Amino acid sequence: MYVGRFVVVGPDIAAYRVSSRSFPNRKVVENDGTLAVVPTTETDPENPYVSYNCLRTTEDGSAAVVANGTHTDPITEKLDLGYPARDALAESLLALDYEKDDYDTPRIAGVVGEEGAYVGIVRKDALLVEAVEEPTLVATYEKDAPEPYALEAENAEDAAREVYEADFEHAVCAAAAAPTDDGFERARYNGDAE
Repeated sequence: MYVGRFVVVGPDIAAYRVSSRSFPNRKVVENDGTLAVVPTTETDPENPYVSYNCLRTTEDGSAAVVANGTHTDPITEKLDLGYPARDALAESLLALDYEKDDYDTPRIAGVVGEEGAYVGIVRKDALLVEAVEEPTLVATYEKDAPEPYALEAENAEDAAREVYEADFEHAVCAAAAAPTDDGFERARYNGDAE
């Protein structure tokens, strides 16, 4: 099954995977503590959806954000300003809306932190933001409403690899974060592109 990009967020983990039929030549890189999706080959410079920050942590290390586009940054910035996670997700997703591409691709995001874990999606027909008590998946296609997901990983490195190897088609790269005693550990997994 092809579900496109997806996030899995649980009480102590946040993970994101790029799955793509159209732009498979991408990887996750670290850029000053932020994880970003970037092309491995020259791509269409007119496509604004190929490169973006996919994982950021707040300045005080109290929360991590995973997302499939440029909304990663405003969600994190709102958290830094003191917004509750639910509001930071809802306002940012609503403001940026779904992607205006050929597929009306939803924007998805998740937050894990001291105040709990949340997932969100904005589709052409809905905006959903939910608090989650167990690992929960939301994807851009097919599974575009939050649903429980059996994530076994307990740290960022294992989570990035586990979502990359999940039984969904066209895996490209993955990123994950998990809380530690002094903030968040971050990890990336690029499969064959490592």
